[in-house]
Amino acid sequence: MRIIPILIYCALSIAAVAQQHDHTRMEAAELGKVHFETSCAPQAQEGFDRAVALLHSFQFGRARAAFQSVLKDDPKCAIVYWGLGLVEWSNPFAPGMRSESQLNAGRQAAQSGMELIPKTKRECSYIAAVARLYADADAKSQQARVEAYRDAMADVSAKHPEDHEAAIFYALSLAEAEPLGDKTHAQRLKAGAILEKLYVQEPSHPGLAHYIIHAYDVPDLAGKALDAARRYSKIAPDAPHALHMPSHTFTRVGLWQESIESNIAAETAAQREHQYAEQLHAIDYQMYAYLQTAQDEAARKLLQSVPAIVDQMKSNQVSGGAAPPAAGYFALAAIPARYALERNDWQLAASLQSATTTVPYADAITWFARGLAAARLKQLPRARETYAALQMLGKKMQDAHEDYWAGQVEIQRLEVGAWIHLATDNSDAALKTMKDAVALEDNTDKSAITPGPLVPARELLGEMLLRLGKPKLALEQFELTLKKEPGRFRALYGAGHAAKLAGDAETSRKYFAQLLNTCERADKPSRPELAEALAETNTQRQAAVQK
Repeated sequence: MRIIPILIYCALSIAAVAQQHDHTRMEAAELGKVHFETSCAPQAQEGFDRAVALLHSFQFGRARAAFQSVLKDDPKCAIVYWGLGLVEWSNPFAPGMRSESQLNAGRQAAQSGMELIPKTKRECSYIAAVARLYADADAKSQQARVEAYRDAMADVSAKHPEDHEAAIFYALSLAEAEPLGDKTHAQRLKAGAILEKLYVQEPSHPGLAHYIIHAYDVPDLAGKALDAARRYSKIAPDAPHALHMPSHTFTRVGLWQESIESNIAAETAAQREHQYAEQLHAIDYQMYAYLQTAQDEAARKLLQSVPAIVDQMKSNQVSGGAAPPAAGYFALAAIPARYALERNDWQLAASLQSATTTVPYADAITWFARGLAAARLKQLPRARETYAALQMLGKKMQDAHEDYWAGQVEIQRLEVGAWIHLATDNSDAALKTMKDAVALEDNTDKSAITPGPLVPARELLGEMLLRLGKPKLALEQFELTLKKEPGRFRALYGAGHAAKLAGDAETSRKYFAQLLNTCERADKPSRPELAEALAETNTQRQAAVQK
């Protein structure tokens, strides 16, 4: 089967251009309750509140149109340009560096706001804060500018303690500014504390539920966001991102069916609003959840739906949603790679078509899947080719100062290298290289662009240890994987199988039972791993009865 032809990636370039020029006005919609006090003309206040509500759900194209509509009611409403500045920054959790066009547009928005001379010090401070995201872009790194914005919003919030919006945007800036390798999560916890306090007072505010999910979107904290995750879609049901965002939490805690249902709704809404990168992002999360529950036929149908979405992207106006074009590129690569790797379909994975796009870390996904599969199949020339491609892409990321993504590609390169060593019977080098990949992955966290790594490094290490006849050590790695990625099919199966081989019947029964429970909606006939789990569970149950 030929999966995702390279030419469909061209559609994302169209999306990138169209997203910058979306002036569509949204019909009356249910977006939650927001009030942002302004000094603008009274007739502009309702429209301004609506624009900020759209902004809180990352509906950037509609927010831009709404803010511009406010200017028609009050051309002197300077604070509008603060909103337009945040619109140009787009999703604060989007991966990668902001483009030159975004930087220029954001800088111009802040300048326009200042030139109108804001009527209050508070409004002036908001505009000055957003300007920090764009100031001195040639001299300061993006992270330094994000931190400068965070510090400016801290000052706005401190000087205006009555202003809930200032506190909310400050909390968001805290979560945005925390590096993905910060395991203390100090800034996320601080953000969460601010948001939770306000959430009690404003339970229908879309930004509060939304940003609580983002603040706690890491394995150690995800459970703290469950209430917000279950409410956000009800607060702002007409924002596609509000339907998808709960699945970030559901994924982190292994609530797969809730993730599937969340993303089915999000996919439908995103398609309706022509937010195709958002639609693909929702499908990637949906695919991940279907595969963890062995609903492979549903996953196959999802995969087959992707080319039609790309065709729509080519022929329709694209609206600016939460997911930037880069997220679309990522999903286009990840969806077929997940479908192959999660099912151990090495032939399919090895046949995936590589592409060269404007998003190298997305391109790396396909190379990684091909390389891992080729090494498993002992197709060493092909495996070494992919290893070299990953090395090149990693350097490309480093040269672009994309340090986080350079690190992610390095993990993938090490993993492919480890399995090449195993394929050449160099087990010592294989284990050492695989453990190096584990150490790197342990020191970082996933980006919001993905439900998780294509294959967790510790899970791969566990499978390698099984290959080397070390089931007890393999079990340790699968159990550690499950602490970070609860409910993963391959880790649950690996733990049950490793325990069985190690002669630990009780532990084997525990993990096989969890696997069967997780896969209660699995296709019939099911994967061979489920047949093994069921047979082993029945055998152990019969043995217990006989005793």
